[in-house]
Amino acid sequence: MTAMPAAAARAVVPVLCGPTAAGKSALAMRLAERVGATIVSADSRQLYRGFDVGTAKPTREERARVPHEGIDVAEPTERWSAARWAADAERWLADAHAAGRPPLVVGGTGFYLRALAERLFEEPELEPAHRERLAGWLERLSMDELRRWVAAIDPERAALQRTQLLRAVEVALLTGVRLSAWHRAAARPSRHVLRYLVVDPGPVLAERIAARVDAMLAAGWPDEVLALERVVPADAPAWKASGYDALRRHLRGELSLDEARALVTIETRQYAKRQRTWFRHQLPADAVVRVNPDDPEADAVALAWWRACAAARPDAPPSPDSPTPHPTLA
Repeated sequence: MTAMPAAAARAVVPVLCGPTAAGKSALAMRLAERVGATIVSADSRQLYRGFDVGTAKPTREERARVPHEGIDVAEPTERWSAARWAADAERWLADAHAAGRPPLVVGGTGFYLRALAERLFEEPELEPAHRERLAGWLERLSMDELRRWVAAIDPERAALQRTQLLRAVEVALLTGVRLSAWHRAAARPSRHVLRYLVVDPGPVLAERIAARVDAMLAAGWPDEVLALERVVPADAPAWKASGYDALRRHLRGELSLDEARALVTIETRQYAKRQRTWFRHQLPADAVVRVNPDDPEADAVALAWWRACAAARPDAPPSPDSPTPHPTLA
């Protein structure tokens, strides 16, 4: 892995983030084209090759217009932890700087962003036999039941996804110490200073999600799933991407297309709600600027935020002052 240049080790890293279907990608594309940036994807599903339509992956045309990193870098059978992504992101950031293109991190996977900002600790080893017995019980829990357990034993992690919820229960029950406490005990100085532009359209997000699901289906998502099922093992990690299970059930005849559409829409809205919770509570307030992508001034806000990031000292909060905005980035 290429090491980050010493001068860039504590540089401010601009991060454009927000819930799924919020409009991150479109705003990021306009901003990146305007400032000559390379986009570094912080999306845990867009890194898998072949999973294109259902992950709203940038098109070939978009990737030709703006260089992207972190897209199509993994086989569907590979497991890609936050630590592994952060290690690769270090290289992508360095490569972007070396190419004379400032990096813009874009995505909605909160754990990836945390891994980039913080040095991840080594989780405690769990006794395999005990873990195996516990896993049998955990697998029978519904998401609601699992979330109630985590809310009781490690409430800081109760808004996460199933894999992280399972890990929280495992660590708490098998070590007697909350996973969040392990994180705090092992906390070390951050290696980057992240500044966030959180994109959120407000109440219309539900409508945007429904419209995007319809667009994905019209763009051939069922055909993509059918083709993938011929070559990707049924238990591959990539299948955990939101919506793919419902489409697989549709192709097996268990759900009609309308039922699959409704299920995908509900799952995506639930995921977006969890993302909103994470971005609301896990980011440092003095490092966040928020923007509604439907605001006529959204492009100007994004450009002002970018310029403030470029001018900021590593440990300074983002300045509310900004260069005179202009109406569009185009």
